[in-house]
Amino acid sequence: MASVDMKQILIDALEPIAEENGLELVAIELVGSKKAPTIRVYLDGPDGISFDQVMSANSWIEAYFEKEDPFPGAYILEVSSPGIDRILRKRRDFERFIGETVAITSSGTQGNKKWTGTLLGMRDDMVVVGIDGHEEEIEFADIVKANVKGQIDFSGGRG
Repeated sequence: MASVDMKQILIDALEPIAEENGLELVAIELVGSKKAPTIRVYLDGPDGISFDQVMSANSWIEAYFEKEDPFPGAYILEVSSPGIDRILRKRRDFERFIGETVAITSSGTQGNKKWTGTLLGMRDDMVVVGIDGHEEEIEFADIVKANVKGQIDFSGGRG
């Protein structure tokens, strides 16, 4: 059910609408059964995304679904921020989050590989990650999954 084609169709349709509303479409996930899928739409803005923006986005996404009917029958729509472990999908994401700790999974000619390190940016078609004092280059086209590894400071300034 979680067809890459359907995800791409939704991304292509919703991305320009999100931009018209001052938001960025971060990712779409399709999970659950074919008869009643859950469609998760992650949105962000330059300063994050407010509750009002999420509610507004829910309305225009529902309007698109009603008009185009990409999921005939029952479905569950979830609209939210990308959260602390923000998904990295676009080339510009790998520039925007330079300096952050990231986790990347790729599937190249050598099979699946996983890296966790400091995002150093893009070099041509390679994502560059600093790991233990050296640089790893990961082919952008081979990336299956990438996200920021959110970190929370629990010290709260108390001693």
